[in-house]
Amino acid sequence: MEVGALVIIFALLVLFSVLGLGAWATAKAVGAAKRGVDRTITQARRTVEDTTLKAKSLGQIGVTASLAQLRLDLRTSMRATQQALHDGVRSDPSLKESIGLFERLSAHGRELDDELRRLEQEPDRKRTAEMLPELRERAAKIKQSADSLRWAARERARRFSEDELSSLSEQIEVESGALRDWSREPVDDLAAAAAAWDAAQTPPPGAAPGRDAQAEPGPTALNPSAPAPSYPWQKAPRPETTT
Repeated sequence: MEVGALVIIFALLVLFSVLGLGAWATAKAVGAAKRGVDRTITQARRTVEDTTLKAKSLGQIGVTASLAQLRLDLRTSMRATQQALHDGVRSDPSLKESIGLFERLSAHGRELDDELRRLEQEPDRKRTAEMLPELRERAAKIKQSADSLRWAARERARRFSEDELSSLSEQIEVESGALRDWSREPVDDLAAAAAAWDAAQTPPPGAAPGRDAQAEPGPTALNPSAPAPSYPWQKAPRPETTT
C-alpha cells in the first residue's frame, strides 16, 4: 500500500512539473511575442510621427513649422546617437559609460520633446513664439551633446579599425617577404646540412683514434688477401689443444 502511494505521489509530482514547465514556456513565448508586437507598434508610431513632423515643417509656416522642425531635428540626432552607441558597445565595452550619459541626456530630450508637442496644440501662438528662442537654445544644447557622443564613438571605432589594419598590414608584409626569399635554394640547404653533419663526425686534431680507427679492414669475400709468407727461422705454429 505504501509503495502504491509513493508511486502515485511521484507521478503527480512529475505531472505538475511538466505542467509547470509548459506554462512557463507558454508565458515566455507570449511575452516574447508581446514585446515583438510592442516594438513593431512603437516603430510604426514613430515613423508616422516623424512623417507628420516633416510634413508640418515643410507644408506650414510660422510657429507650427518651427516647433515641428525643432522636434524633428532633436529626434533625429538622439536616435542616431542611440544607434551608434548600442552598435559600438558590442565590440567596445568601454562605451557603457557613454551609454549611461546618453540615457541621462535622453531624459532631457524626452522632456523637451513632450513640451514641444504640447506647444503644437497651444492656441496662444504669440506666447509660443516668445518661447521659441529659449526652446531653440535647449534643443541646441541637447543636440550638440548627442552629436558629440555620436562622433566620439565613431572616431574611436575608426581608430581601432585603423590600428588593427596597420598591424595586419605589417604582418602581411613580413609574411610576403618570407615567401619572396629565393636567395637560397633547397639544394644549398641540404648541402650545408650534410657538410655540418660530416664536420660533427670527424674527430678533432690530436684526439686518440677510436676502436674503429685502430681496427684493420678485414678481407672481402670477392678479393681475399694473400697468405703471409713463411721463413726458415720461424717456428712451426703450435697446434691448438682441446684440453
